[in-house]
Amino acid sequence: MTHTSHPYSHRLGILRGWKSRWFSRGKDQYRGFLKGDVLIRHYLEKKLRGNYVSAIEMERNNESLKIIIKTSRPGILIGRQGEGTVRLKKDVTRFMKKKGIDVKSFKIEIEEVRYPDTNASLVAQMIAESLEKRFPFRRVLKQTMEKVMANKEVKGARFMIGGRLGGADMSRKESLKQGMIPLQTFRADIDFARERAILPYGTIGIKVWINKGEVFEESKKRE
Repeated sequence: MTHTSHPYSHRLGILRGWKSRWFSRGKDQYRGFLKGDVLIRHYLEKKLRGNYVSAIEMERNNESLKIIIKTSRPGILIGRQGEGTVRLKKDVTRFMKKKGIDVKSFKIEIEEVRYPDTNASLVAQMIAESLEKRFPFRRVLKQTMEKVMANKEVKGARFMIGGRLGGADMSRKESLKQGMIPLQTFRADIDFARERAILPYGTIGIKVWINKGEVFEESKKRE
């Protein structure tokens, strides 16, 4: 059996925090909160695909729910005079009623991701978008790697794609690595993401690892 672990969950409580932040008082409440968060997250990921959303976080108490959407293009989501946010809030409210998710009040907050080239989720989406536009996969990997490694804070990156690459009859894997990716070092700030490129001849899976160096207590306090 393999001993690989997810780079995000591997660092929970050390460098990373939970993507859903709340406290339940009983089993029924816990079950309801968890189911609601999973359904809302899946709905938003599907709806906002192509809008360069890196993460969807949730904060809640017994009465209210706050959804934090992190994106590199906040202007597209917010729209003119906040029209986009209002429309999105109505869509989420309709979805929650349909699924029986009971929330008295909720609000949507949109945060900007300042450096999209250092965010694994956004880089994976860039690769998927290029592959869906039928660009050659080797050129896509090479150009994206150059863009990512141009950032000073990035110490290493690794990309892996698998599927019917170039429309070949047999599926295979292709990977590209540059710099260091110490997966077992807890203080190494490694960002990881999975994405799928949907093509006429099949789906291509994408994995991205980005190493932003080691984080020590002193640098954490300074931040």
